[in-house]
Amino acid sequence: MSSIEEKIEQIYQQVVRRNPGESEFHQAVNEVIGTLAPVLRKYPQYAEHKIIERICEPERQIIFRVPWQDDRGEVQINRGFRVQFNSALGPYKGGLRFHPSVYLGIVKFLGFEQIFKNALTGLPIGGAKGGADFDPKGKSDDEVMRFCQSFMTELHRHLGEYTDVPAGDIGVGAREIGYLFGQYKRMTNRYESGVLTGKSPHWGGALVRREATGYGAAYFVDEMLKVRGESLEGKVCVVSGSGNVAIYTVEKIEQLGGKVVACSDSDGVIYHERGIDVATLKQLKEVERRRISAYADVHRDARYIPGGCIWDIPCQVAMPSATQNELDASAARRLVANGCVAVGEGANMPTTPEGARIFLEAGVAFGPGKAANAGGVATSALEMQQNASRDAWTFEYTEQRLHAIMTEIHRACYETAAEFGSPGNYLIGANIVGFTRVAEAMVAFGVV
Repeated sequence: MSSIEEKIEQIYQQVVRRNPGESEFHQAVNEVIGTLAPVLRKYPQYAEHKIIERICEPERQIIFRVPWQDDRGEVQINRGFRVQFNSALGPYKGGLRFHPSVYLGIVKFLGFEQIFKNALTGLPIGGAKGGADFDPKGKSDDEVMRFCQSFMTELHRHLGEYTDVPAGDIGVGAREIGYLFGQYKRMTNRYESGVLTGKSPHWGGALVRREATGYGAAYFVDEMLKVRGESLEGKVCVVSGSGNVAIYTVEKIEQLGGKVVACSDSDGVIYHERGIDVATLKQLKEVERRRISAYADVHRDARYIPGGCIWDIPCQVAMPSATQNELDASAARRLVANGCVAVGEGANMPTTPEGARIFLEAGVAFGPGKAANAGGVATSALEMQQNASRDAWTFEYTEQRLHAIMTEIHRACYETAAEFGSPGNYLIGANIVGFTRVAEAMVAFGVV
């Protein structure tokens, strides 16, 4: 091990010591900085300015109490978070996640990933993430509203279109964004529409924002296949999850000529050999808010597998689009054995390090989340542009911009991986592109 690798390992161990018990954050840091030795050799000024050490420490971490009253009149108390990780390239930008699993380590892992994902878009946005250990499932609209109002009452003082611009994530859709923005407007007496993205198109939101993460992931995988002389057309695909990202990944894959035969939720898997029907999926999940098992009630030729593992289903393209670490080494081996040629991460860090290593060693085209799912935040930045100019773009124009951004992200990752001696390794390419863009700005700003 060279002195540079030893130094990077020392930095990682310091991160672990300073952030005990935050395993997801440790994993995210190790996955990025473990690929940066070639960068430090080429650009020694990054080591001199201690860019890695500084980039691993959030600029600001906010933790707060969120009291609210349920429909029975009982007071409930949750914990809210906002980690403003890095603003070298622009105002903090990153979603809010409402889910019982949320704790500081999850938010820091997501915020750290967001730094590099946002840098990859080429748009002027920094990295942040936030959320709460609140579960919207099973709550009435009034309960969700009261929670969102309490959450924003504290958070609003840390936000602003030139400071920090949150969006949605797991558990935070257009309904929650509406309640959050209503309270922000109430607290500040300003109609500052650029302070939140993921809004309804009826009041300042961008067309394509709902579809953007899924569409972008499909575009990225199609680009990975193109450089191999292939495409999504005719490919059999599986997409884990059945939320916003998964639904629109399925839709775009099918528009590009692929066939998605399976999707899932936390209870089980739907397998539909002739192809998942997107209209049914949207009706069940977006309108009726039902579990994926109901799909088999509508399509009798589909099979529901309770507690099943979607990665057992043979496919050529796998799109993990549910949650972190859902695709482990065992699942990766099964996918490779069953003929999988491409993996695109629609979720954030859904593949374990061992799983990613198996894909790379097997020659599978592996699109890491920070690159493959950057379409969501890219379109959020496009929403900010429209809000700033008091403009509204068409669906077709916004999707055209999204497609161009995803194509450019692929090109940058592909060419950078080759430049640094790892052709075809999008994980290394994405890490280096994102890191160097942020590092250049941090060097220019001095020690701040």
